[in-house]
Amino acid sequence: MSIRDCIAPDRNPKKPNIILPRGSIDTHVHIFEKDFPLFDGRGYNPPDSTLEDLEHLHQTLGIDRVVFTQPSVYGVDNSAILKGMNTLNQKTLARARGVCAIKMDATDEFLNGLHDQGIRGVRLNLDNKGGMPLDLKDISELEARIKPFGWHLEYLFPGNAIEELEPTLMASSVPIMIGHFAYQPATRGINASGFQVLLKLIKEGNTWVKISGANRVSETDLPPYDDVRPMAQALVEANSNNVVWGTDWPHPNKYEVNPNDGDLVNAFGDWISESLLREKILVSNPEKFYSFGNFACE
Repeated sequence: MSIRDCIAPDRNPKKPNIILPRGSIDTHVHIFEKDFPLFDGRGYNPPDSTLEDLEHLHQTLGIDRVVFTQPSVYGVDNSAILKGMNTLNQKTLARARGVCAIKMDATDEFLNGLHDQGIRGVRLNLDNKGGMPLDLKDISELEARIKPFGWHLEYLFPGNAIEELEPTLMASSVPIMIGHFAYQPATRGINASGFQVLLKLIKEGNTWVKISGANRVSETDLPPYDDVRPMAQALVEANSNNVVWGTDWPHPNKYEVNPNDGDLVNAFGDWISESLLREKILVSNPEKFYSFGNFACE
């Protein structure tokens, strides 16, 4: 089976109509650079998207800090995100954090080295090959391994899997982060059974959610994603302390059209109009969850 080539992100991000609060954190980005070999079992070929491209994007959008999320196309080779994190953290202390992928044979020494570089969680991608080199039966053991580091587990799974996974998520001994609205289709509405499970998890308090990747759950590929607004607002109403936001740049696994990231910020501003809530979702929530410490960028 041939591997499809993703389209590139919009290389000319717009300046948003809103000004983001100081210390804003983009909690979901990847970098794809040719120096890093791709996983043979990957599900797509990513677009070339460098750290320099990301820095330009964030400067344009007004974003100060970032969380790199390990993409499935690199398997458990975290070299690309570690390069990004280390480069940014050398420029400005605690500017970047990361979520890695590992195998169960990772040693405590290896995990400690990742922690020292700013890794704060392990991603379990059940949606793309390479992102889930573990079995679900290993989850409790994995939780025990990462709990001493204060790490979390980040899940990405097909939308119809949330009800089956609910017992596993509810029983977690470490915090849980779920990406991209848990892939709940916006067309089904906030009363759909899967979305109701997500709301229950958020209310329970040990699960956080990224209101990111709206183009993955909306009926439309491009903003303003009016059908996603009720989902974002329902999650915030359920537990505003457990919601964060991300661009999902460079929007991998897309093949026809990609949003302009300035429009994504504008869509977020439409979903969340109250300034204190924006600051909570963009600054204080991710700052605490990913252990950034207080914002000190110049």
